[in-house]
Amino acid sequence: MKKGVFIVFALAVVAFLAAPLTSFAGGTITGKVTYSGKAEEKEFLFSKFPNPKFCPKNPHPELVRGEKRILPTIQVGKDGGLKAAVVAVNDIEDKAFMEAYKGTDVVSEFCEFLPFTGVVVKKKNFHVENHDSDPDDPGPKGDFPGKKGVLHNPHTFEVLGASSSTVFNIALAEKGSKLDKPVVLRKDKQGSMLRLQCDQHEFMQGFFLPVENPHYAVVKDDGTFEIKDVPAGKHKVVAWHPFAGKVEAEVDVPEGGSAQAKFEIKKK
Repeated sequence: MKKGVFIVFALAVVAFLAAPLTSFAGGTITGKVTYSGKAEEKEFLFSKFPNPKFCPKNPHPELVRGEKRILPTIQVGKDGGLKAAVVAVNDIEDKAFMEAYKGTDVVSEFCEFLPFTGVVVKKKNFHVENHDSDPDDPGPKGDFPGKKGVLHNPHTFEVLGASSSTVFNIALAEKGSKLDKPVVLRKDKQGSMLRLQCDQHEFMQGFFLPVENPHYAVVKDDGTFEIKDVPAGKHKVVAWHPFAGKVEAEVDVPEGGSAQAKFEIKKK
């Protein structure tokens, strides 16, 4: 009798191990985010901000136009593809993911926050590291005597519509200085975002969407994206951009298969 039970158990284990992994991995969402309007940008004069000789050394030509620093608020590529959008499944609360999330990493390089868009997890840390130093500029004096570097002041806000409130505001005075603070959000369930801006250089900005699961993607430059291992079934999926806006759609994800999703954000 015991031998028979053991054989049945062994067969069950073999059957489990032989089962296709796709039955547990879910499916994939692929698609593209487009924008119905044209590209938009803001202009800033380097001369009105600290480090007017260093900041123009930014290696990205689309950000520097003579004496002006360009902030591309909306970038539209071929066939209307919207750059820097974030696509996320927003009807799954994965507590294990949220607990294990290591934090969001941002760097300042040549007076630019990288990445421009991304995600954050509530109560998990937001890391910013200053990579900038200017040998031609001795840096700030008084509060930071003897320090050489480019002072950046990462200031974060929780933003919902026209309202915003400070999350943290910390100076990073020299190359290698860092901050590591938890993201405290109060209106994330209502659709808030985290906005990052340098108080020293207004054109340094970044924007982050709160998420509760690993099923998200920052689109490629042409607006296309792929999100793997999404649980099978119907899900609410949002395509979000800090300046263009957001749209939401229901996507039916087949187990072990792929679902196509196209999002068009219309000009306001």
